[in-house]
Amino acid sequence: MSAEVLEFTGAPQLDLDPERLLESAKDAGLAEVVICGVDQNGNEYFSSSVADAGTVGWHLDRAKWNLMRQVDRMMEDDE
Repeated sequence: MSAEVLEFTGAPQLDLDPERLLESAKDAGLAEVVICGVDQNGNEYFSSSVADAGTVGWHLDRAKWNLMRQVDRMMEDDE
Protein backbone atom coordinates (compact mmCIF):
# COMPACT_ATOMS: atom_id res chain seq x y z
CA MET A 1 0.00 0.00 0.00
CA SER A 2 1.35 3.44 -0.88
CA ALA A 3 0.07 6.94 -0.33
CA GLU A 4 0.67 10.12 -2.26
CA VAL A 5 2.52 12.68 -0.16
CA LEU A 6 1.48 16.26 -0.81
CA GLU A 7 3.62 19.24 0.09
CA PHE A 8 1.90 21.69 2.42
CA THR A 9 2.16 25.12 0.79
CA GLY A 10 0.07 27.14 3.24
CA ALA A 11 1.50 29.54 5.76
CA PRO A 12 0.92 28.25 9.29
CA GLN A 13 -0.65 30.83 11.56
CA LEU A 14 -1.44 30.71 15.23
CA ASP A 15 -4.59 32.30 16.58
CA LEU A 16 -4.11 35.03 19.16
CA ASP A 17 -5.95 35.39 22.43
CA PRO A 18 -8.51 38.23 22.00
CA GLU A 19 -7.49 39.80 25.33
CA ARG A 20 -3.87 39.98 24.21
CA LEU A 21 -4.87 41.49 20.88
CA LEU A 22 -7.07 44.12 22.53
CA GLU A 23 -4.30 45.05 24.97
CA SER A 24 -1.93 45.50 22.04
CA ALA A 25 -4.48 47.70 20.25
CA LYS A 26 -4.88 49.87 23.37
CA ASP A 27 -1.15 50.60 23.30
CA ALA A 28 -1.14 51.47 19.57
CA GLY A 29 -2.50 55.01 20.03
CA LEU A 30 -5.34 54.50 17.57
CA ALA A 31 -7.56 57.46 16.66
CA GLU A 32 -10.49 55.35 15.40
CA VAL A 33 -11.42 51.73 16.04
CA VAL A 34 -13.76 49.19 14.45
CA ILE A 35 -14.14 45.85 16.25
CA CYS A 36 -15.73 42.73 14.75
CA GLY A 37 -15.84 39.43 16.54
CA VAL A 38 -17.67 36.22 17.31
CA ASP A 39 -18.27 34.83 20.79
CA GLN A 40 -18.02 31.18 21.79
CA ASN A 41 -21.69 30.66 20.88
CA GLY A 42 -21.24 32.04 17.36
CA ASN A 43 -22.94 35.36 18.12
CA GLU A 44 -21.47 38.25 16.17
CA TYR A 45 -20.22 41.38 17.91
CA PHE A 46 -19.62 44.73 16.26
CA SER A 47 -18.66 48.08 17.69
CA SER A 48 -17.08 51.24 16.35
CA SER A 49 -15.72 54.43 17.81
CA VAL A 50 -16.82 56.15 14.58
CA ALA A 51 -20.48 57.07 14.13
CA ASP A 52 -20.37 57.61 10.33
CA ALA A 53 -21.21 54.34 8.53
CA GLY A 54 -19.29 55.41 5.43
CA THR A 55 -16.10 55.86 7.43
CA VAL A 56 -16.64 52.52 9.17
CA GLY A 57 -17.13 50.85 5.78
CA TRP A 58 -13.96 52.53 4.50
CA HIS A 59 -11.95 51.15 7.44
CA LEU A 60 -13.37 47.65 6.90
CA ASP A 61 -12.71 47.75 3.13
CA ARG A 62 -9.15 48.99 3.67
CA ALA A 63 -8.54 46.21 6.21
CA LYS A 64 -9.84 43.60 3.72
CA TRP A 65 -7.70 45.08 0.94
CA ASN A 66 -4.58 44.96 3.13
CA LEU A 67 -5.36 41.37 4.14
CA MET A 68 -5.67 40.34 0.48
CA ARG A 69 -2.35 42.07 -0.32
CA GLN A 70 -0.63 40.18 2.50
CA VAL A 71 -2.00 36.86 1.24
CA ASP A 72 -0.94 37.72 -2.33
CA ARG A 73 2.61 38.48 -1.11
CA MET A 74 2.75 35.21 0.81
CA MET A 75 1.63 33.32 -2.28
CA GLU A 76 4.24 35.10 -4.43
CA ASP A 77 6.96 34.19 -1.92
CA ASP A 78 5.93 30.51 -2.16
CA GLU A 79 6.41 30.48 -5.94
